[in-house]
Amino acid sequence: MTNEWVNMGINGVSWLFDTSRFSTFFISTAIIVYACFRSLNNEKQEILLLPNDETAEDREKLIDPPSDLKGEAAVALDMKGHNEHYRENKLVDDKYENFQMLNSTQALLLPLGASVTLLLMFYFFDSMQVAMTISTACIACLAFAFLLLPCCKFFLNSVSVTLPLKKLPFKALDNFTVTHVMAFLISLFLVFMWIKTGHWLLMNALGLGLCVSFISYVKLPSLKVSILLLFGLLIYDIFWVFFSARLFKSNVMLHVATRSADNPAFLLFRNHHFEGSNSQHPSDANHNGMVPKLSLPVKLFFPSSKNSGHFSMLGLGDIVMPGLLLCFLLRFDSQKNDNLPLDHKPTRKKLSYFQCSMIGYFIGLMIATLSSEIFKAPQPALLYLVPFTIIPILIMAYFKGDLRRMWNEPFVSLK
Repeated sequence: MTNEWVNMGINGVSWLFDTSRFSTFFISTAIIVYACFRSLNNEKQEILLLPNDETAEDREKLIDPPSDLKGEAAVALDMKGHNEHYRENKLVDDKYENFQMLNSTQALLLPLGASVTLLLMFYFFDSMQVAMTISTACIACLAFAFLLLPCCKFFLNSVSVTLPLKKLPFKALDNFTVTHVMAFLISLFLVFMWIKTGHWLLMNALGLGLCVSFISYVKLPSLKVSILLLFGLLIYDIFWVFFSARLFKSNVMLHVATRSADNPAFLLFRNHHFEGSNSQHPSDANHNGMVPKLSLPVKLFFPSSKNSGHFSMLGLGDIVMPGLLLCFLLRFDSQKNDNLPLDHKPTRKKLSYFQCSMIGYFIGLMIATLSSEIFKAPQPALLYLVPFTIIPILIMAYFKGDLRRMWNEPFVSLK
């Protein structure tokens, strides 16, 4: 009996540290942490770039309190409060001008839009695949260039290349520098190699760029919007994984996620005849390995060290959507800490909302992976990630007295 328990323990440890599962835990967690801190850093840089002077239009919206009238002191105080509230809201609007802030309506409509897109891909994948691959490649190219920007900036600074590009004749390109061009060219080369080889590692790299870009530029304004978004996507995930087969005679989510798209370069073989090709028919080029099929970078693949040719798969949505919540929590932690007086700041660091939810995300991802192993079937990861990230935060915020403030627009004022 003892030997059986020992063997079970050894098998459990070897299962946990299989490269595919270990990579799932480590890389997804690292992406979220990096993207959240980069988003926070971008937000603070936006604050530094905000103009300090009020414009004439702003001053017109302020109310001059009748301070010379004693009987209207209360009215004057209300007007002063109005002016302060206007300035606070103006600062928040300017601060998030370059970011996409989701509201409640958008959070509710996102799962519906995702469902429509999933059905279109399920029924019309063959007709849409080339256009979908090209558009995905373009978006992924820009996203990976964004991911590369800090690395390119560090490299150029280390070799003392600091001269910006000459201004281009297009106003929209005035702010482009050598760093942007270098990042874009590297990203473009990566996309080209992905189209040429279809290698899973290049696909993962593009997926990382999409995750970081989305978490960095899309923000949730409150805990209410966060819960609406995540629980809506939870219902979406459960339905399309567990119940879609009953209505559509096939698991729609699994069918779309595992399909490979025709390579855009296949059009060259279909429309032109290349000398030296041994293919009897242009469509054979796609099957002879000359132009490999492509898995779209909407998921991450992690190879297994135990089973050759076996991959663990994690959808980008299982990283991005919880990542938006974690980014919201990190911003709340940061702003709450910045508003504390120096004499009120704790000498010993306590568990923050971001850290609490990050632990919940890791545990939820581990349970989701374990469930797929036990049931030998794909599991909707959000079924485990959403409760393990949201419930601890609700409990923690309730006992710390922050729940009401987090629920509605916590970044307007934390005073």
